[in-house]
Amino acid sequence: MNKDIILQMTDIYKSFPGVKALDGACLNVYKGRVMALMGENGAGKSTLMKIMTGIYSKDSGKIIYHGQEVIFSKTKDSQDAGISIIHQELNLIHHMSITENIFLGREITNQFGKIDWMIMHKEARAILNLLNVSDSEKTLVKDLTIGKMQMIEIAKALSQNAKLIVMDEPTDALTDKETESLFKVIKELTSEGKSIIYISHRLKEIPEICDDITILRDGKFIAEAEVKDIDQNYIIEKMVGRTLTEQFPNINVTPGEEVLKVENLCGKYVNSANFSLKKGEILGVAGLMGAGRSELVKTIYGYYKKSSGKVYIEGTEVNICSPEEGVNNGIAYVSEDRKGDGLVLGLSVKENMTLSSLKYFSSKLGLKKTSENKAVQEYIEKFGVKTPSADQIIKNLSGGNQQKVAIAKALLTNPKILILDEPTRGVDVGAKKEIYDVINELKAKGLSIIMISSEMPEVMGLSDKIMVIHEHKISGILSKDEFSQEKIMRYAVGVE
Repeated sequence: MNKDIILQMTDIYKSFPGVKALDGACLNVYKGRVMALMGENGAGKSTLMKIMTGIYSKDSGKIIYHGQEVIFSKTKDSQDAGISIIHQELNLIHHMSITENIFLGREITNQFGKIDWMIMHKEARAILNLLNVSDSEKTLVKDLTIGKMQMIEIAKALSQNAKLIVMDEPTDALTDKETESLFKVIKELTSEGKSIIYISHRLKEIPEICDDITILRDGKFIAEAEVKDIDQNYIIEKMVGRTLTEQFPNINVTPGEEVLKVENLCGKYVNSANFSLKKGEILGVAGLMGAGRSELVKTIYGYYKKSSGKVYIEGTEVNICSPEEGVNNGIAYVSEDRKGDGLVLGLSVKENMTLSSLKYFSSKLGLKKTSENKAVQEYIEKFGVKTPSADQIIKNLSGGNQQKVAIAKALLTNPKILILDEPTRGVDVGAKKEIYDVINELKAKGLSIIMISSEMPEVMGLSDKIMVIHEHKISGILSKDEFSQEKIMRYAVGVE
């Protein structure tokens, strides 16, 4: 098949202090086709895209766009050339409306130089309709769900009428229905001759939406292929440089005494919850997005107030009214939104890791830095956190390494119960395996774990029992010998 190449990046090198981010990376993009760009976290995908769009400058290499060598020194240069990027990190202004966000910096004005709100609202509405977003174009972004915010980021890119659109983990926070709408839009765009670079960790999406694939590893170009010619095993092997034999290593631990008991718990987002958790046990929490999974654990943790019901920890009734009280009672929560409320991106690895446990490293004379440094270094080594040093700013780490730091931060509070909310969201297959190993190691040491996951194989592979939530109620609790995707889905949709 004759493919019309519109973008060619050849032998791209880029180094940051202590890190070689790109080591001869290459990428070809073809007209009217979707190119999957894949690799583990830290493989260099985002850095390559930032060089392409003028956010970073390359150390060496060539970028050929529509047959001409180009050097974009700022994002406006690439936007003017018809390239648009939808970043994984949401870049919206929350107190502004959807329309204001879509046209920010590109406001449409009338003949008198004033903003033409009527036309802007009309154009915003047309794009929102294309994406099946029913919210009013005048709605403030702060009133939207994370999934809807992601759709607004996509709407911003579509409004620029770009010829080449980069989508970095676009479905990470989307519901199945929103993902379906996005895929429909992608197919329409490619039918118009537009090209897409699609970055995703969701392997099942690749054959569904992509034509070609480029794989990077450790900043190097590894392979390019047509998606129809390869399978999942090929992708995983090229990404991680080895065959992943057992993706969900399950270890048998005899559960100990009851650590957590919840009786008739009710609250704004919880309706009469009853369950228990033992020492050395993993309780998986499944359910459709919006069912109330996170809200249930956040009510136990003290983020949301309960209206009635009882919570017992190690046989003693507790009344937890804030996250601080949750931590003091031995509960640690690792958020699904690690960048929003799990980590402080401008601080170092060390500062993030000990942020919730500084009291353990404090004395009347101040911070016991030797003890703090030792504890941080132990977790860096234990979890295999890839960082030049404990002083590296955490936003410079890959998603998988950031997640390991978030888990270490929780563990440094010496919890009895660890709540992991989507622990591998936005994490590549290699780093997922490392996180699974960490979870199993904690289980073997007797830690009680509650794990919320939207990935059915993950929740079934790691859990000892699974609690399914439907419309803010527990619709079923399954023991390991009862696990099946069909049964979990029946409880999730409320037909069981």
